Amino acid sequence: MTTTTAVSLAATDLHLSFGPNAVLRGVDLDVAAGTSTAVIGPSGSGKSTLLRTLNRLYEPDRGDILLDGRSVLRDDPDELRQRIGMVFQQFQLFPHRTVLDNVTLAPRRLKGLDADAARELGLTQLDRVGLRHKADVRPATLSGGQQQRVAIARALAMSPQVMFFDEATSALDPELVKGVLALIAELGADGMTMVIVTHEMDFARSFADTVVFMDRGQVVETGPPEQVFEKAETERLQRFLSQVL
Repeated sequence: MTTTTAVSLAATDLHLSFGPNAVLRGVDLDVAAGTSTAVIGPSGSGKSTLLRTLNRLYEPDRGDILLDGRSVLRDDPDELRQRIGMVFQQFQLFPHRTVLDNVTLAPRRLKGLDADAARELGLTQLDRVGLRHKADVRPATLSGGQQQRVAIARALAMSPQVMFFDEATSALDPELVKGVLALIAELGADGMTMVIVTHEMDFARSFADTVVFMDRGQVVETGPPEQVFEKAETERLQRFLSQVL
């Protein structure tokens, strides 16, 4: 079970440009507490940039970001990122540290946990992802799917209120994808608020509470999976689905 109360997440009129290139063009997003939103769309549509803007790895040019109804744009970005866990496509584990050290490093440095408390927390999170028996090995000895589960455990160790997954399975061999998706689904069943950028359409259709379709930096359609996948209203979404389904 999650150890932190889930919160709602919202974005209003988010804009972001890199030089002359407008990447986000007035994005609105509304994720109710304890629900999962899948973000789909073609490459280059702004999906990953949206996640990075929501946790302020990129600062929006204008618009607002709300956690539990409160703007976070004036908060310390590092404090915000303790509330929002993020799992990337690449695992980004420290190769010279053990699996357990990777999971406990942030709680020790950012939350001041002592060694014993950090170890207990780390082992609990590794239990949660089925990898307690790998606590003392280096990441290079693990499969890609196991490394991604360690990355999830590392994010969970900070007791986030929201979790972001940015194409968390796209670097994995097909046979490893199912285990990571099952773990993400378990977090959703536990009531974690989540935003999942994914190209796994079957997963988005079967698991997400809401599906958001982005194209060219905008949210084109949003709704429950059956509406988005079965009753697409726009030609842009219809064309995208015809290419990926």
